[in-house]
Amino acid sequence: MYIVRHRKLFFWITGVILAAAVGAIVVWGLPLGIDFTGGSLMQVQYKNGTPPLATIETQVARIPLGAVSVRASGEDAVSIRTRTLTPAEHDAILVALSQGASTTELAYTSVGPALGSQFTNKALWAIFAVVLAIVLYIAFAFRKVSRPVPSWGYGLTVVAMLIIDLVVPTGFYAALCRFTGAEVDSLFIVALLALLGYVVNDIIVIFDRIREHLAKNEKTGLKEDFETTIGKSIDETMTRSINTATTVALALLALIFLGAPATRDFALVMLVGIVIGTFSSVARSAPLLIPIAKWFAKK
Repeated sequence: MYIVRHRKLFFWITGVILAAAVGAIVVWGLPLGIDFTGGSLMQVQYKNGTPPLATIETQVARIPLGAVSVRASGEDAVSIRTRTLTPAEHDAILVALSQGASTTELAYTSVGPALGSQFTNKALWAIFAVVLAIVLYIAFAFRKVSRPVPSWGYGLTVVAMLIIDLVVPTGFYAALCRFTGAEVDSLFIVALLALLGYVVNDIIVIFDRIREHLAKNEKTGLKEDFETTIGKSIDETMTRSINTATTVALALLALIFLGAPATRDFALVMLVGIVIGTFSSVARSAPLLIPIAKWFAKK
């Protein structure tokens, strides 16, 4: 009942976090990777220490490529992003970088502009389709619960929580891109889609317990205050939500500190999303039903 009684405090905390996330997205933006814009990305490792980035940029500038981005990648490697390269230009860059240094190409990816645009459209449609399917499923699952909140009210509440739970990790990633040079790639979209499923699962556990209590109260004729039902449902499921989040967070921490650099940003976004998603399911989603129920009661 503590969370229900202090729900306004948690709503204010949510507002502050959401404002910070939106601010980060607006101010710093989300730099799109080659998965969206097209181009070539190569990662080169230096066996005897990475030379200054200015030196690497000078070496690459000898080849007429137009705008080139060179960024550090770990302690002994660099990432070089260019327009889509021909095989000859790719080989020329490797030759230029190997002058006076021992280098090894770790990865090379090339995506055409048309494919990048197609991937962008598919990513947006995938997120929209998942959200729509979630709303329809929740409206169907709660079709027999119409008081004090109609079944579609549960669906809209979940959508509101999903928007917050996607905006916050996106804002975090905007800050990460600003200070580390990361870019939005396919793994970022995969992380958001995975978070959609995780957050919905967590919220549904609490909502389903609310549905069970409402159905039992109606069957037995118990006149229980809706706020009491919400608080009781949260208390009964909170331990499960926290334990689940803790086990997932431990796996993600292992991936962040022990995993490959290629999956580190993915794990960071997932970790932030898991934390904010657990907070959302426990402290925001169910308590939000109380003002919604009061609004419907007035209508």
